[in-house]
Amino acid sequence: MSDGPAIELTGLTKRYGQVTGVDRLSLAVRSGEVFGFLGPNGAGKTTTLRCLIGLLRPSEGRVRVLGLDPLTDHRRVAPHLGYLPGELRFYPELSGAETLDLLSALQGAAVPRRRELCDRLGLTHAILTRPVGGYSRGMKQKLGLVQAMQHDPRLVVLDEPTEGLDPLVQETFFALLREAAAAGRTVLLSSHILPEVQRTCGRVAIIRDGRLVTVQSVAGLREARARRIRLAFVDGKGARSLGGAERWTPRWHGDRVELLVPPSEVVGALRDLLGLPVADVTVEEAGLDEAFLDLYRTGKTEDRP
Repeated sequence: MSDGPAIELTGLTKRYGQVTGVDRLSLAVRSGEVFGFLGPNGAGKTTTLRCLIGLLRPSEGRVRVLGLDPLTDHRRVAPHLGYLPGELRFYPELSGAETLDLLSALQGAAVPRRRELCDRLGLTHAILTRPVGGYSRGMKQKLGLVQAMQHDPRLVVLDEPTEGLDPLVQETFFALLREAAAAGRTVLLSSHILPEVQRTCGRVAIIRDGRLVTVQSVAGLREARARRIRLAFVDGKGARSLGGAERWTPRWHGDRVELLVPPSEVVGALRDLLGLPVADVTVEEAGLDEAFLDLYRTGKTEDRP
């Protein structure tokens, strides 16, 4: 297999009749990175993931996974690929253990990590011998994570992986991601929970309406976007005119106000705002959620070769 990018999309286009789900998407994910894939519902994320793992045939363009075509080279790719779909569907009459056996047989790979992953995620022997139809949402999600990683794949594609997991299990999941990256594995993480993407991913791609908006490091994306300024006022009167600062759409919470200000305008904004009866002020780098919303407001996309 190739030592190049773990994932390489070139002009990927997928149409459903007259509807275009993904439009000329070009993207490369380096081996060994945890890469975020972001976009609102209907943006084309799931369609892209299904093309990646060979469940859908592209209308145009090229897809390479570990240097291979996921359709024509499926038997060679499958043992090295793990996938957690956003909507899990298991055979309800099978037990958890039987489900894992079935899926590992379909992958055509040994499962050196099954016991370890089951132990860490709290899937006991008693649980694994029960029919999956009686599992809770969280238990099914744990089973889905185990089947995606039990064969220690070189590439793991995860669609909304923490859905239904309690906070303690989420911490275990984040530890698994860190360990995968340290071991040189590649993870593609698609999620609408932006704080978890910010916590786990080095780079992200954002898509809208099937087209690429940007590919950036998480740190660079946050650095280039607005700063959050929070103010509290001594008189406790609450909402008031902020003069020129009104153009940054202040959000009031009692006698406190929050504004998102472009980096180049922070000094001028503070100069104006500190002329008011201010009791406290903080300036923070915006989170990934603000950067994401900012990019969506601008309406710009990147046309990449």
